[in-house]
Amino acid sequence: MKKKLLALLGCVLLLNMIRIPLPASAQTLTNDTKQYYEDWKETYLRQNPYVKDETQYYVFYGEKEYSEAHSTVEVTVSEAHGYGMLIAALMSDYDDEAKDIFDGMYHYYLAHPSSIGPHLMAWQQSDNGKALVDSNGADSATDGDLDIAYALLLADKIWGSDGEINYRQAAELVINDIMKYDVSHDDNILRLGDWAYDVDIDDKYYTATRASDFIMQYFPVFYEVTGDERWMQLYDNTYGIINHFVEKYQTGLLPDFIIKDSSGEWIPAPANFLENENDGVYEYNSCRVPWRISTDALVGKNTDAKKYAETVNAFFVKETGGRPEKIMAGYTPNGKAVADWDDLCFTAPLMLSAAAAGDTKWHDAIRKEVMDIGMDSYFGNTIAMLCLITDDGGWLVPETTEKLTGDANGDGEFNIADAVLLQKWLLSVPDVHLSNWKAVDFYSDNKLDVFDLCLMKSDLIRKNTFPSKAKPIRSQLS
Repeated sequence: MKKKLLALLGCVLLLNMIRIPLPASAQTLTNDTKQYYEDWKETYLRQNPYVKDETQYYVFYGEKEYSEAHSTVEVTVSEAHGYGMLIAALMSDYDDEAKDIFDGMYHYYLAHPSSIGPHLMAWQQSDNGKALVDSNGADSATDGDLDIAYALLLADKIWGSDGEINYRQAAELVINDIMKYDVSHDDNILRLGDWAYDVDIDDKYYTATRASDFIMQYFPVFYEVTGDERWMQLYDNTYGIINHFVEKYQTGLLPDFIIKDSSGEWIPAPANFLENENDGVYEYNSCRVPWRISTDALVGKNTDAKKYAETVNAFFVKETGGRPEKIMAGYTPNGKAVADWDDLCFTAPLMLSAAAAGDTKWHDAIRKEVMDIGMDSYFGNTIAMLCLITDDGGWLVPETTEKLTGDANGDGEFNIADAVLLQKWLLSVPDVHLSNWKAVDFYSDNKLDVFDLCLMKSDLIRKNTFPSKAKPIRSQLS
């Protein structure tokens, strides 16, 4: 029966010539997302008015401009800057100004280094009427550092590094500083920022981590770039923390801040641990977690990420009765609401967990809610912008190493196993992942279909890579 089903599916593929789009460029974006970008750009992108010898851009996150307040005002943070660099790179196929914007943001980043990690970014700047200056300490925040590093890798992929800016070299400098200053090598966890780099072992922040920094899809990429196996150790260990909370609470609601107790268990941080009384609940930090982890389910095909997405998706569907406006702005890890209002920054990320969980109805309801809200606030709109790009298939993954053409499974060889893997993927066999889809895009059209498989088989035959007594590919799928 299984052989017949697979044969039937194969015939359907051949007869209907299914074209499977891949997350390759912003050209896949819907008109709604493109318009959202135009509105976001007009509302939040700013040029530094005080610098005359170069162009600098930043993302405005404040409530008032200096001209309105007539006193020093906070205008941006490294978190916003990382988001802006990602958006500029991801919109490069759509916006002719994207490279100029990105380069201007790069120059702004260079102008505001952390006082600790030299290639990390000071976390906040304020406008004093004469300059944009670092404020509230010139140290870094981990999520901003991670996004800036990844955005630089995207820039290298998109524009190359032979011009004025060596994006690849800049990315490696940031990545190495993150590993040195933002990662605790005792517990293999992300620190809250480089300011926690040298805290004493008895300090309450020594074992602290922030779930919104769990940007899981980045870590394997950083490993490929640097060859530093500690990135994969961090990847595995962080999923251990994620899985612990998923299994313990069965909600997928990770608290804003996480610490290790005396027994070695990862637990929610106590009230007022760093920011406010809700530091140990799912609130304005962790509202981003469904976006961050679900991206690794959608792009990286990680099974732990998919389990997380399915868990958090099931919780919110049940909790809200399938009504996005019922998503509240904060919950305890076991699912009790701590707010009686909704907020876009909590709603938009659930679009991606729904997509990763395969819940089309809930996904579509959330997406409609996001579009209906429109421009509302920096935090919600910027998160929604990145979620919409990803939802449309516009998220990019840097090509960090040269891989053999045809090497679908990434093992360094091109043989029948790669053809078997591609055919399974085309047939939607569960849990099948192409480690390097670009290597099997034989038509170079950013799509995978039976034409690529046919060319792949022809190439294998031409290169005499089929064993003389090999079974037909289809028989190996049973």
